[in-house]
Amino acid sequence: MGKATKTMRTSALRQAPPKGQKPGKITKKFIINASQPASDKIFDVSAFEKFLHEKIKVDNRVGNLGDTIAISQQGDGKIEVIAHTQFSGRYLKYLTKKFLKKQQLRDWLRVVSTSKGVYELRFFNVVNDDAEDDDE
Repeated sequence: MGKATKTMRTSALRQAPPKGQKPGKITKKFIINASQPASDKIFDVSAFEKFLHEKIKVDNRVGNLGDTIAISQQGDGKIEVIAHTQFSGRYLKYLTKKFLKKQQLRDWLRVVSTSKGVYELRFFNVVNDDAEDDDE
């Protein structure tokens, strides 16, 4: 039993990186869909785009986007973030929540991941208790 675990450990250490992958050639595309709150005129998409330009960190420095990260507005309330470096969707979600808190919209809007790399701003579902009170 001791011999089997020893061979398993050494074989795990000798694994080569997967074929076909080149280090440093990462391109990730993220879309933030804010069309629903933007159509109700409570969310300013251009201000959010400016916020992302100012706050996204590259190599632990704010305002260091350069050519590695491109942020563009795709019309009707969509923002597209293309990263040519290691970039997390959770970080984008964190910054979106930070912007909502700053604009005091966090009580009405939430950030939901609809698919891989796509985040959507949705209103909280509010259930009215008025219908129950009318029956009494």
